[in-house]
Amino acid sequence: MRLAGKVAVVTGAGQGMGRAIAQRFAQEGATVVAIDVNLEAAQQTLAGTNGLALQVNIADSAAVNAAFDQTMAKLGHVDVLVNNAGVGSVDAFADIPDDTWARVIGVNLTGAFFCARAAVRAMTQTGTRGTVINISSTAAVSGDGPAHYCASKAALMGLTRSMAKELAKAGIRVNTLVPGPTNTPMMQGIPKEWADAIIAGVPMGRMAEPEDIARAALFLASDDAGFVTGQNLAVNGGSAFL
Repeated sequence: MRLAGKVAVVTGAGQGMGRAIAQRFAQEGATVVAIDVNLEAAQQTLAGTNGLALQVNIADSAAVNAAFDQTMAKLGHVDVLVNNAGVGSVDAFADIPDDTWARVIGVNLTGAFFCARAAVRAMTQTGTRGTVINISSTAAVSGDGPAHYCASKAALMGLTRSMAKELAKAGIRVNTLVPGPTNTPMMQGIPKEWADAIIAGVPMGRMAEPEDIARAALFLASDDAGFVTGQNLAVNGGSAFL
């Protein structure tokens, strides 16, 4: 029970990696706040637990602040934030519409910032020595993927480093978890020939499963990683080296 007594906020918790992380954290004793744009999916993630499901568009700063206010009012503290929510598209670079660029950056980067800012405010309010995990992607370093997605995920690594430097004195750790190709609904939505080519580039010969990512997230969230901050932890079967 490595997260006993902890309150963990997980964004994009309604499916894929977010659901696996939320459920693993609950198994390890955390009270999980599952945030998703799909409330029913978040509630399904938390079935059988005492967690809190919230419907939030993380690209809306007021909605994010309200969600953290509600969390603090009901649970009293925030110990862990996992910035997992993300979106993408399959546009070629020259065909990316303005609104698609804005949406991907708005969720993947700006939304992560809104959540991290609210979580850090909550942690400092209570003197909590918490942890923030930003979920990036191997695409951030390989460049394999649409430009807006790669750019947003690369920017998360810079956000992590800045936060880690500034917040270390408060005892708040910040790390980036960097999955490779993972068997999630987002990956299942790309053309099969793309998926086959991606898998062919993984030395271990398969995609990650969401549970592979959840186990790494648990390490970063737990006291086992108590002296780890500002780092990129890759879980990608050897498809890229950071």
